[in-house]
Amino acid sequence: MSPSPVGPGAPEGVRAILKSFHDALSALTQPGAPTALFAVDAAGLPRAADHPRTLVLVADLNILAHSDGIHWIRQDTGAVIA
Repeated sequence: MSPSPVGPGAPEGVRAILKSFHDALSALTQPGAPTALFAVDAAGLPRAADHPRTLVLVADLNILAHSDGIHWIRQDTGAVIA
């Protein structure tokens, strides 16, 4: 059995909650299956500079886009989404 991710000093009443947080974060950092993309309309795209090297589904354009750290780039044409 692997050691508990919750330290021995954690109160008994919060151990299950802390373990569930640990398990959820582990699933995000080491996904074992495909994960859903963030979907947003083009007008609601967040600043690309805040999300470098990430993907989004631009729902109203029905395309994937990635952030190059400056712009959101369409995956179908390579054009910048204005």
